[in-house]
Amino acid sequence: MAVPTGQVSIQDIVDEYGGSAPHALSEYYSKGSAPSSGEIQVHADFQGTSNYVAISASGGSVATSGDYKIVTFTSSGTWSVTQASGAASNSVEYLVIAGGGGGGHSNGASVACGGGGAGGVLAGTVTASTQNYTITVGAGGVLSGSNSLGVGITSTGGGGRNVSGGSGAGGSGYSGQTGGKAGTSGQGNAGGNGITNGMGGGGGGKGGAGANAPGGTYGTVAGNGGAGAASSITGSSVTRAGGGGGGTYHGNGSGEEPRGNAGSGGAGRGGADGNLNVVGGNATANTGSGGGGSGYTAYNGGTGGSGLVVLKYKFQN
Repeated sequence: MAVPTGQVSIQDIVDEYGGSAPHALSEYYSKGSAPSSGEIQVHADFQGTSNYVAISASGGSVATSGDYKIVTFTSSGTWSVTQASGAASNSVEYLVIAGGGGGGHSNGASVACGGGGAGGVLAGTVTASTQNYTITVGAGGVLSGSNSLGVGITSTGGGGRNVSGGSGAGGSGYSGQTGGKAGTSGQGNAGGNGITNGMGGGGGGKGGAGANAPGGTYGTVAGNGGAGAASSITGSSVTRAGGGGGGTYHGNGSGEEPRGNAGSGGAGRGGADGNLNVVGGNATANTGSGGGGSGYTAYNGGTGGSGLVVLKYKFQN
């Protein structure tokens, strides 16, 4: 939007630059091409001018989509805003994903373990100002994941089986323990429960809770990881932050392993014993997804995926 290049009215100037009624031309000193004092010429000083001043910033990996810049941080850094003023130009859309939790380790006990919870996911808009923003991309965890920070927004690292309290965006149950870890409100969902006959619960994801390990005989499938959630902030829909699959102590020795499936979004699948000797799967980097749970004493759970920070802002009108 800009003041017309043809005939200009006071209302045209008000529509572009705002002001308080009743309007006086003195309100618009230093607006458009107007001087800071003295005579203002409506047409000469305001024809074709605009109140829009785009954000100017540096840092991160930058892509352009139409009138927008998309800034992606896959590791920690600084986003430096050197200009942020004007009509609606300082609104920044964000996606902040914390590191995912690791799949549970059995710690010497002959049990299978639950999948790791996804890192917390927060999305929305903030008003940027001229400053240096510290961007922290949380690491994926062997136990819990690490927090991520972007434009003043902090998401909580995903929980792992061995972590008590503060489990982040969804932890995991494991065999012999009921009650998967709770998810952080607004960031993710709870992990599923494990059961005593050797199946771990699934880790919680952003899009859904981890599944409880079903009851039944040995070889029953362990709990699946909770679904991730899709975001289109980068211009195409991408699903991230899924929960890790639960591990099973009682694999059936065939190709149909009863280990838990990974939640959508780059999570790790659970491990399995029973001649399968499958360790818990690692989650994909920069998805914030959880690692798969251990299948037995000798096997590790998978590591959670590192987080991600994405910022989107309008750089031209």
